[in-house]
Amino acid sequence: MILSVSAVGKSFSEKIILDHISFHLEDYDKAALVGINGVGKTTLLRIIIGELSADEGLVTFAKGKSFGYLAQNTQVSGELSIYDSLLEVKKPLILLEESLRRMEEEMKHADGTALEELMKQYTDASHRFEREGGYQYRSEIIGVLKGLGFLEEDFSRPLSTLSGGQKTRVALGNLLLTKPDLIILDEPTNHLDMSSIAWLETYLLNYKGAVLIVSHDRYFLDKIAGKVIELDQGKATVFQGNYSAYSEKKEMLRKAQWNAYLKQQQEIRHQEEVIEKLKSFNREKSVKRAESREKALNRIQVLDKPTEADSQMKLSLTPYMTSGKDVLEVEGLSKAFPGQTLFTDLNLSLKRGEHVAIIGDNGTGKTTLLKIINDLLPADAGKITLGTNVYIGYYDQEHQILNQEKTLIEEISDAYPYLTNTQIRNTLAAFLFTGEDVFKQIKSLSGGEQGRLCLAKLMLSESNFLILDEPTNHLDILSREILETAINHYEGTLLYVSHDRFFINKTAHRILDLTSQGLTSYLGNYDYYLEKRPVLAVTDTSSAFPSSVSSSEKGSVQPSDRKQEWKARKEEQAALRKKENALKKAEQKISSIEKRLSVLDEEMARPENCTNSVKLQELQSEKDNLELKLLELMELWEELSS
Repeated sequence: MILSVSAVGKSFSEKIILDHISFHLEDYDKAALVGINGVGKTTLLRIIIGELSADEGLVTFAKGKSFGYLAQNTQVSGELSIYDSLLEVKKPLILLEESLRRMEEEMKHADGTALEELMKQYTDASHRFEREGGYQYRSEIIGVLKGLGFLEEDFSRPLSTLSGGQKTRVALGNLLLTKPDLIILDEPTNHLDMSSIAWLETYLLNYKGAVLIVSHDRYFLDKIAGKVIELDQGKATVFQGNYSAYSEKKEMLRKAQWNAYLKQQQEIRHQEEVIEKLKSFNREKSVKRAESREKALNRIQVLDKPTEADSQMKLSLTPYMTSGKDVLEVEGLSKAFPGQTLFTDLNLSLKRGEHVAIIGDNGTGKTTLLKIINDLLPADAGKITLGTNVYIGYYDQEHQILNQEKTLIEEISDAYPYLTNTQIRNTLAAFLFTGEDVFKQIKSLSGGEQGRLCLAKLMLSESNFLILDEPTNHLDILSREILETAINHYEGTLLYVSHDRFFINKTAHRILDLTSQGLTSYLGNYDYYLEKRPVLAVTDTSSAFPSSVSSSEKGSVQPSDRKQEWKARKEEQAALRKKENALKKAEQKISSIEKRLSVLDEEMARPENCTNSVKLQELQSEKDNLELKLLELMELWEELSS
């Protein structure tokens, strides 16, 4: 075991974030830490590395084990070049290499005992140099830099000239090259393109150590994780398997918990009704039965109502009107910036109802293409034609379509002045902005909150052609799943850029791969693209919507099976009706007997009967027989009602 987290607790302002969190990692575990935004994932990582103290509990590393941590947006600084920055990680090997060169020079001039001693030192140092990778550390650095998306011409660039995302990639490279026993990564894929993410997946899978990852990239987690640690409502639950296995088990557990809760609630209500009915019979034996049932009911350990994710975002994308069949035609599009040509003679067409994802490495011009289509940037050449009744809704990954100085309610009100304050508040509440949140300035919101606000505006637009630029950025996994569901129910046309391969797999009918050579079309989702990209480049859209059920699947249920199912269902329904009728008849008989008993009591209390022993005996005999019959009927009713 390399790491043990035992009963760790943490609160902020009396709000419990982590409540007795416990789990452990073995030496070669590849584990994912998952949970909705704000559940405490980063807080837990900071406690594990000692950057934050826990209120209670214990974090223990195995003796002699090292760890490396990459926080979100970790950046390097200084005037070193990218290559030299990573070379610093190998400083011990560089010093050892220099020592070997010095000994080689000294051995040229030494003899006798001094030469023997030098040769021994040289042999030991050579073995250590080889064992620690001294002969391949430079090629290892180059491999890591290229894997993380840097070109050779970038290697000499000073760190001070890099963007924030590039600095984070350098920091990730530094961490990977240190090769700690445990790598801890917080959202490592945020600044990587698809090629770099695929490289990182392979690197971590083959890593001779343990890995703990926080990430919203479900495809990435599927590839790497063999264990999933879920944080939910302050508690931790460990699941074996990758993200998909966890998701299936979680759904099964959720359904089982709900079924158990609903079944118990139904049984409690039923018992309460039976108790009330028994008491209403107002007979000693029925009252005793009611009291006995009440005691049993009070002994039941009532299950807590299963908690669901706090007020899930409610997103529905519905076009106001249907567009023409031809939605978009792009012909001969070109765009270049000083010193960089993005694309030339680009051609693209979209038909109504298509859901198309654009993928490609960073810098190929994906976002630029979307901005040109949305008339936010001019093209250098080419023609863009929108079809009949096409209305665009745009989602910008930088959220530049939001006025940072406005409040949330002002942003929605100015964009949709026909909405009342109540309608605006209801819309914002559907995206988890409640109470005083609506009066916050947009610039004070987190990236995820601004993303949700953009989605709210997108929903209100009722557009029939959505153009989305990295819509899942800053969204937690639950919000991504909600967006996926909304998109899959969207009947309009969709064109989007995303690095989220899981999201693409769920929502794309067609994939356009943008390279320096142009656009290549693949009819299918991301897995289909991976399978076909070496051999297939299709532009025909006629098969973009494959049948969801194969002929073999359609024929899997035989007529005889359906007949048996129908017969069993009919028999079950008949038995249920028979029992319901018997219960109704029992209740009617009970009611009739109780009325007769009431009449008999009145008859026996009359003065003329009180002195008539023969009459009293007749009345008492009838009453005894009826009470015996009533007891039998109550037992039957109790049995049938259960």
